[in-house]
Amino acid sequence: MDSYSRRVAFLKVVLPLAALAILSTLFLLSQSADPNATIPFSDAEIAERIRDQQITEPRFAGTTERGDEVFLSAAKAVPGTGDDPAAAQNLKGQIRLARGGAITLEAESGWINLPRDIAEFRGRVTITTDTGYRLVTDRLETAVKRIDATAPGQVTGSGPLGDLDAGAMRVMAPDNDAEATHLVFLNGVKLLYDPQSTKR
Repeated sequence: MDSYSRRVAFLKVVLPLAALAILSTLFLLSQSADPNATIPFSDAEIAERIRDQQITEPRFAGTTERGDEVFLSAAKAVPGTGDDPAAAQNLKGQIRLARGGAITLEAESGWINLPRDIAEFRGRVTITTDTGYRLVTDRLETAVKRIDATAPGQVTGSGPLGDLDAGAMRVMAPDNDAEATHLVFLNGVKLLYDPQSTKR
């Protein structure tokens, strides 16, 4: 037998053995992997998602007729059924005014009904404006496609002139001014004037 035949015979034995060793190694490595390690949810979270349909971190963006930009987001939302609107947790909103400036809304919970053009913020609702207002109420209803929001209950907080307390509040865009946005306080407004506020 010449050297070429010996090499062929040798390779006929060695190559299948090498292939078998590689396959054995891959099999052993695949068995050592934890199949649960790649799932980022606990069993309780998976059960909750199966039981209740939900959307994680939903977002909405739109523009009013006069060019204000409206953004809504939440940590989690459960789709509505029938007349019941979609419920949301950690609901956040921002209105970027066409003239410049912004109004930010944050709440523990709420719901959104886009066909009816309304969103409601509930729980501890915080309203912040770029003009220096930081206000808190327990409920705020707002339109989605236009500037029109109402807090029907008590509103407390601070503004450019000092601390204030009101029985209700409305954020609105007046019909006679295409660029203005008014923050109107109603029902027994109390203002504790702070002269230092006007100097900031």
